[in-house]
Amino acid sequence: MARQVPRSIEYGGITFPSLVHTEASVRYAHQSFQVRDSDVFSITYPKSGTTWMQEILSLIHSNGDPTLSQSVPSWERVPWIEQKTAVEYLENRPGPRLITSHLPSTLFPESFFASQAKAIYTVRDPRDVCVSLYYYAKMSSFLEYKEDFGEFIEMFSAGKILFGSWFDHVKGWLVYRNQINFLLLTYDELLQNLQGSVLRICQFLGKDLDASAVDSVVANASFETMKSNKMVNYSLIPDDVMDQKVSPFFRKGISGDWKNHFTPEQSAAFHHLYQEKMKEVDISFPWDELQSKIHQEP
Repeated sequence: MARQVPRSIEYGGITFPSLVHTEASVRYAHQSFQVRDSDVFSITYPKSGTTWMQEILSLIHSNGDPTLSQSVPSWERVPWIEQKTAVEYLENRPGPRLITSHLPSTLFPESFFASQAKAIYTVRDPRDVCVSLYYYAKMSSFLEYKEDFGEFIEMFSAGKILFGSWFDHVKGWLVYRNQINFLLLTYDELLQNLQGSVLRICQFLGKDLDASAVDSVVANASFETMKSNKMVNYSLIPDDVMDQKVSPFFRKGISGDWKNHFTPEQSAAFHHLYQEKMKEVDISFPWDELQSKIHQEP
């Protein structure tokens, strides 16, 4: 059973929740925002490690000092460019500005593509994204939610969901993966080797941290530390907007939880869709091999 559909706005064929977006705010991001060469963007499809990367970038920027991360909300430290608050948070901020975005490449600030600004794109197994979005929609008043998980999979698969199609989003950004100012990361890499990922990000940003600073970034960007940090865990948001008694914002922080939710039939159907949608993508993700093993022909 679906609850009442929340209010939303549309821009460029993509649906945005109206709680924090207006048509004007998305247009500002797309057409008016002036990107600086020193800007650093974290780009994700929702529920793909967004908050994690906000925390990592904040801690790297502060040389491992967690003071800011423990005193200023993550959405103010690394704000979304497409949200209503972007002008307030970003226009007069000294560089380097750390900026978050869920925008597809087609709606990203036009000035970015002629700049030397850096972008980190984090991608996650779409089945885990789907599960995470399901629980996020369940606890959020501003997202469409369907109690039946099978219905939610259908909605996700069709791209009739927050920020549109996962497939379109990922394929649109993969076009830029070989550019010098673009770093592609996977959620799995962050999980399996957070320290190595932090070092890789530091190298990409030209940020030289000593060993103790790197250790501090890793420690303060751990799942347990973030989950207990009020500036990160969204406990500052009122319950009528995000009810964490229904589902916590930091739920599991793992890879492969989809196996506890997809039936064999749903898994096979999504595998077929994935194979069809991603057939022209000449890159292998960590979940591709496992997916093929599960669904290889008898």
